[in-house]
Amino acid sequence: MRYSICLSYNGADFCGWQIQPSAPSVQAALEGALSRLLGGPVAVTGAGRTDTAVNAVGYIAHFDFGGPLPFETSDFIYKLNAILPRSVVVHEVIPVPDDFHARFGARRREYTYFIHRQKDPFVAPWSWQCGYPELDFDAMNEACQFLLGTHDFSCFEKTGTDNKTSICTVFDAFWKPYTPSHLQVMGSEAGGTGAGDSVPLRSTPAPPTACGSGPLPLPLCGGAQAPAPVPPASEPSYWYFRIAADRFLRNMVRATVGSLIEVGRGKHRPEWIAELIEKGTRSEAGESVPGNALFLNKVLY
Repeated sequence: MRYSICLSYNGADFCGWQIQPSAPSVQAALEGALSRLLGGPVAVTGAGRTDTAVNAVGYIAHFDFGGPLPFETSDFIYKLNAILPRSVVVHEVIPVPDDFHARFGARRREYTYFIHRQKDPFVAPWSWQCGYPELDFDAMNEACQFLLGTHDFSCFEKTGTDNKTSICTVFDAFWKPYTPSHLQVMGSEAGGTGAGDSVPLRSTPAPPTACGSGPLPLPLCGGAQAPAPVPPASEPSYWYFRIAADRFLRNMVRATVGSLIEVGRGKHRPEWIAELIEKGTRSEAGESVPGNALFLNKVLY
């Protein structure tokens, strides 16, 4: 029988989803816990790779087992979570058709990247402190429109990968301000948070409503060593970038965010993104931003 697992994980403790020869991975942790619980080797297939330190909420995987689970579902999930490290939580385990495939059956994946514009220790583990004093988010959103559609995104792909194709279809891409939950609870709008969605950042990711060695140090934007300037009080301090596509290339989201930041700084026009996609190379695009602020937050089938 085939089973689907819905889980979330904090990527700080892992080299990514996929098993690596000499580094901890989410896949290895999950396979180890399942094998221990089911009394034999269990192979797990995930919805896709995530890079080192990248997080996931509502990640989907599947595994095969020769019959019904040996415990009631709630007990099975409880025991599985007791074995797994604290940075991984399983929300759901359900039987699925034998032809269900967590990776090849996915038709839409969605990532969210968080940035903050001033020092904040309560979001720092899962957000990137971007210290440029001015960012034009209108220009960045204009540039996002050139990402939409079906294109060859090799300009945002990590070099040396073995993908057969670099063509992806992007359905949606935008920047939006938000107010972190700790500011809402305290009744504070400190730092010019502005209006926007409430997107809580928690030490343990919350279960999704529907399943379809410590935090990494955060460099200041552009590698600056001095404290980041505070943006004007009239500007929001907390933003997220969201992008949805049928598939993603290795490092694609982080390189895309870095390139959009270049537009926001005024170094390039929004149309530069279209030029990159048409004939640019990875070396011509922006730098990759840190992985700890990136979440794979939705997989649809």
